[in-house]
Amino acid sequence: MADLIPLLLFLAVCLFLMGGYPVAFTLAGTSLGFAFIGQMTGSFDAAFLGALPNRLYGIMTNITLIAVPLFVFMGVMLERSRIAEDLLGTMATLFGRIRGGLGYSVIIIGMLLAASTGIVGATVVTMGLLSLPTMLRHGYDPRIASGIVCSSGTLGQIIPPSIVLVLLGDVLSSAYQQAQLDMGIYSPKTVSVGDLFAGALLPGLLLVALYLLYLAYIANTRREALPTTTDVPVAPSDEQALVVRVLRGLLPPLLLIVAVLGSILAGIATPTEAASVGAIGAMLLAIARGHFNMTILGEVTLSTTRITCMVFLILIGASVFSLVFRGFGGDELVEGLLTDLPGGRLGAMLAVMLLMFLLGFVLDFIEITFVVVPIVGPVLLAMGYDPVWLGIMIALNLQTSFLTPPFGFALFYLRGVAPAEVSTRHIYQGVMPFIGLQLLLLLILALWPQLATWLPGLIYSS
Repeated sequence: MADLIPLLLFLAVCLFLMGGYPVAFTLAGTSLGFAFIGQMTGSFDAAFLGALPNRLYGIMTNITLIAVPLFVFMGVMLERSRIAEDLLGTMATLFGRIRGGLGYSVIIIGMLLAASTGIVGATVVTMGLLSLPTMLRHGYDPRIASGIVCSSGTLGQIIPPSIVLVLLGDVLSSAYQQAQLDMGIYSPKTVSVGDLFAGALLPGLLLVALYLLYLAYIANTRREALPTTTDVPVAPSDEQALVVRVLRGLLPPLLLIVAVLGSILAGIATPTEAASVGAIGAMLLAIARGHFNMTILGEVTLSTTRITCMVFLILIGASVFSLVFRGFGGDELVEGLLTDLPGGRLGAMLAVMLLMFLLGFVLDFIEITFVVVPIVGPVLLAMGYDPVWLGIMIALNLQTSFLTPPFGFALFYLRGVAPAEVSTRHIYQGVMPFIGLQLLLLLILALWPQLATWLPGLIYSS
């Protein structure tokens, strides 16, 4: 029975989270409760908790994690500067005569927002408020429109620079070093956030391309589902002015994204340094657009503080959970379970992907990153899986989970802001083809790992 205590701890945490209790306090409180009972029964050594102060100090002094509030600030500031709203209006007019042009515009803007904010909930809500009513007003099928908004909103999971990849990179780095130490490698290699950014670039762009190809197919086979949004001819002079408006709205945020991501990939700046450039650049962009004052700065700072506190409180709670889980021998239990599965390392990988997919219904990516990845990551990496490839597979898997009915987070976000004429059934039916595209990309990446590993090897080989 004592061997099953780690699984009972994990199950208890999941049950309390499903009950709606705060994540950080659930992780820490449940773990400490199990630790107290374990100490009373002699099955837990309280010395494991002695490592907690060092863990907390390590969190506070972790240079990589400083990028989190900076990227959040950048994303919230860009959201308040109304870039998405202006871009959607101009691009809808520019591509309105193309069948499905508004849908293409929404996916492209969703990609830019993903690279700017990296926050799934914020992107889905923003695109739902701005684009969904516009598409419905122009006669788009509610199912297709809902699928476009949900799928483009979840691109923040995989398009760098993404907060998901920042957190995942930090956790995978520790897991990779632990796996190598367990294998007797005392000069371990490292994996960085920059590696994950580079590894996610091609899969992310390929996913966007799959979305656009699907819309092109629908536009040609179900023409009534994706109508044109305007039949009014545009004079050449007006069209030129419109192109200038689009470029004026598109180039500044695009240059900011290129500066942030390019400086990381080129080795000029660390993710934290690049995030600070992004935060300052977002402020300058808001000033240039006339959407900046002390009130907006205060609102952005407050929102950034709330999100950052949430992330770090969860990380602290996850640290307590991790110590107690290991104190009960949970790491050995997980390693034994995964290595004994039929199918060897392939069976272990499939089991972990399935577990994370199901947990994505009830847990956010932050909890899964901080709680599950440290447990299963060292085992999978010790089996020989590439850490960059594993990180991108996890991010894509969670992105798929957030889209999948009936519990996908993105579906709930959109349901909360969707007009009354869009039913829950419309949303569920609309996302199904995009889930199929996600699974296709996961299969492609599983069969061709070089899609994720080629670019990091090319950039950081020297």
